[in-house]
Amino acid sequence: MTLEQYVDNINKRYKLGNATEHTFRGDLQQLIESLVPTIRATNEPKRQSCGAPDYILTKKDIPVGFIEAKDIADKDLEGAKKTGNKEQFDRYKASLNNLIITDYLDFHLYRDGQFVRKIAIAELTDKGIKPLTANFASFEDLIKDFCTHIGQTIKSSKKLAEMMAGKARLLSEVIEKALTSDETHNEDSTLKDQMNAFKKILIHDITPKGFADVYAQTIAYGMFAARSHDPSLETFSRQEAYELIPKSNPFLKKLFGYIAGLDVDDRIKWIVDDLINIFLACNVEEILKNYGKSTKMEDPIIHFYETFLSEYDPKLRKARGVWYTPAPVVNFIVRAVDDILKTEFDLPQGLADTSKTKIKVDVQGKKTEQEVHRVQILDPAAGTGTFLAEVIKLIHKKFEG
Repeated sequence: MTLEQYVDNINKRYKLGNATEHTFRGDLQQLIESLVPTIRATNEPKRQSCGAPDYILTKKDIPVGFIEAKDIADKDLEGAKKTGNKEQFDRYKASLNNLIITDYLDFHLYRDGQFVRKIAIAELTDKGIKPLTANFASFEDLIKDFCTHIGQTIKSSKKLAEMMAGKARLLSEVIEKALTSDETHNEDSTLKDQMNAFKKILIHDITPKGFADVYAQTIAYGMFAARSHDPSLETFSRQEAYELIPKSNPFLKKLFGYIAGLDVDDRIKWIVDDLINIFLACNVEEILKNYGKSTKMEDPIIHFYETFLSEYDPKLRKARGVWYTPAPVVNFIVRAVDDILKTEFDLPQGLADTSKTKIKVDVQGKKTEQEVHRVQILDPAAGTGTFLAEVIKLIHKKFEG
């Protein structure tokens, strides 16, 4: 299909008087695939109802760009109005790094959330839709550039966290909408099966929103952990992520077996594949090397979660108490407690003390004497176990040699 044919088709459909934004979707799909034959422009109604943009452009099954189409002469193509398209457009700009927003005549290109340029190939007049042929060559260049865009290389932990969080937020919203749709229409899906299994094994009263949040974070962070152990930087896929997840984590292994398989829900597959692109654009091992140096964390894979969660949902981070203490501070606190036990409580072995004492405890209303260890270690907010690990290291040193 040529641009002349595209505008002519749009004009004919528009003149019928009953056209909506859905009327022209097939024409735009044909136009893009004609201009760039290596690209497949997919328009899936099921995906759209769960929060996906109208078109997902893929090359060899890898997403390269996204297009959101509004009705001709849409009054908020800029996404500036709170009562218009602002919420939806802001959400897409924050999570999709190569995006076009259009009303089928005017095309706005955004990269990494920033406006790049716009081109109109036709305009609406009293006599119908008139082609702007002077812009045709520029438009073809824009579409070809859009379809061959390679995301920027990610070199900082903050940028990686921002991009992971953007995809995870969108994934969470799509999962919640998909589950709500399944419930409303009483439909079965592999996603619904996953939530029911999660309810049975882990959290019995979890809501679709809560499950969507946990599931999205698990996919994003599980993929991050897999990529951090990936020796082949040139390739990465859902299948490769599954193979890189260790068997020592059976829950994550099983989840990624589903993500990598043929049964993965098509409504979330496109976002997971787009998340893959983020990890193809970075060397996670190198980023974590610098991250560990700057944050004084001995295990950056664990502690990077704080950075990720602060970008994904700062309120959730606060609610869950995800605040990691730097390793030097943990080391100081543990050594200080060890010293106090020696000097103030007359326990020469400090935290390594194994002596016992007798105390009386209330058992079913009766005072009973029990023998207990004089030193007991309790961390009520263990998190990743940073303090407990440091205590074990200190005790181990006392027995070295």
